[in-house]
Amino acid sequence: MDSPSQLSPPASPSDPIDQPPMVLPRGVYVPMPAFFTADDEIDIPATQRHTARLLAAGVTGLVIHGSNGEAVHLSSRERRAAIEAVVDTVRHDADLAHGPVPIIAGCSAQSVRETIALCREAREAGATHALVLPPGYYRGLMNHEDIARYYEAIASSPSALPIIIYNFPAAANGVDLNSDLLLRLAAHPRIVGVKLTCGNTGKLARLAASAPPGFFVGGGSADFILQGHIVGGHGTISGLANLAPRACARIPELFDAGRIAEARSLQHEVAKADWVAIKTGFIGVKAAMPMFYGPSEASCAVPRLPFTRLEEGSEAFDGIRRGMAGLLEIERRLAAEAAGGK
Repeated sequence: MDSPSQLSPPASPSDPIDQPPMVLPRGVYVPMPAFFTADDEIDIPATQRHTARLLAAGVTGLVIHGSNGEAVHLSSRERRAAIEAVVDTVRHDADLAHGPVPIIAGCSAQSVRETIALCREAREAGATHALVLPPGYYRGLMNHEDIARYYEAIASSPSALPIIIYNFPAAANGVDLNSDLLLRLAAHPRIVGVKLTCGNTGKLARLAASAPPGFFVGGGSADFILQGHIVGGHGTISGLANLAPRACARIPELFDAGRIAEARSLQHEVAKADWVAIKTGFIGVKAAMPMFYGPSEASCAVPRLPFTRLEEGSEAFDGIRRGMAGLLEIERRLAAEAAGGK
């Protein structure tokens, strides 16, 4: 597989401003971690291995530079290198018979100008969509009209990618967008979805019922995949799917097949494991990589300073092992079933 430095830029933008943006299909989207080498550079081989692993598991799309991906710890050069590594792997490994794989890049900044610049850089690297938090630094001086102008100005820029709103109050100084504002923004032709990490399933239900056709409404964690699917949501964008992509995808499949009790039982197991991931954040997800994918992925468990890896034998590490043991068994079983069916 070519290294990103050997790649030529995409022949043309994936979503020209004068054409309708790519609609995000229903399914599981995975906010990938950032992986680092021993000398603290972006680990391109690890990034590409994990991308290929997720594609083989049948995920719908990939998210780079979200909260799970340590975006705030990366330079502009590093962001581009990671996107190009994922794009290259998708180009080589994705089964495009079912359509293109959305590659969503986190492009959040406090100003319209800088956010557009991040979108332009992500587009040049091959991303298809941008995931954008609301600005929160001056929260006390902003109202919903200010936030609406922020998103509408970005989405209307010829340089910007199609926008997915990232409603994550904990990462935006408490800014929590209500369903009225989100429905207003959903009317913009280049604002194409929302990730609801607020966990508000009532909001999710209102958006699923009233947003325009083609507007993606997704939950932001794996502990309410079934709940979101029941009320008409379109999928999940969940960090736990880095570890258990098949289990996350299996929940809506069981529900759609009318196997409600099985879907509920699997959601219970996923929610237990996701609570561990929620409490430990991206550090816990990274620590679990060798548990799920073998000791060869030990380097993937290292976050960037000021954070440090959870050491085996520590109370936190043992808590992750115990809390995710049931899900690990389920994911291994589903992977074996998939391999046997080929």
